[in-house]
Amino acid sequence: MRVLVLHSHPLDESYGRALYRQTCESLKAAGHEVDGCNLYEEGFNPVLTAHDRAIYHTYPDNTELVKPYVDRLLAAEGLVIVTPVWNFGFPAMLKGYFDRVWLPGVSFALEDGKLTPTLRHIRKLAAVMTYGATPMRAFLAGNPPKKIVTRVLRAQIKIGAPVKYLAHYDMNNCTPETRAAFLAKVKSEMERF
Repeated sequence: MRVLVLHSHPLDESYGRALYRQTCESLKAAGHEVDGCNLYEEGFNPVLTAHDRAIYHTYPDNTELVKPYVDRLLAAEGLVIVTPVWNFGFPAMLKGYFDRVWLPGVSFALEDGKLTPTLRHIRKLAAVMTYGATPMRAFLAGNPPKKIVTRVLRAQIKIGAPVKYLAHYDMNNCTPETRAAFLAKVKSEMERF
């Protein structure tokens, strides 16, 4: 399976980057073709400009400035998101990716006001997340990233596709042991993806 792995952490030496590397290595070890998309390293521009917004509904013109990213998304059969959760949301880099790449004509069709998902070729979805918050604080805040992955993105891919959500909470109080245990869990889950 061709798996697109989206990553959004600016620091190479971060735990998030270690999770991204482990995810890619484990998927490859399982025999998947991995398309690692490190948005920071690739210099992705997350800003939706006035021009981008003006042509947002005009397919295929709306894809011109992000065509390589659109092509990679359309070629994917699996999707894994590896990112920190900042302020109970995705980093701006990843949010900008969704704003600029998951466009009308790409991730959904919009005809007569009716939205139809068009990423049904994606057969599996997973997320590997880190939170500064505890599970309870994330729950009390509504845990928007978890809902986006397990509800919004799930609705856009193949109906009934398996979705796995892996999270290391309370990074503000983590230990080498908790980080190692979560890294091992990610390794195991991605080898079974």
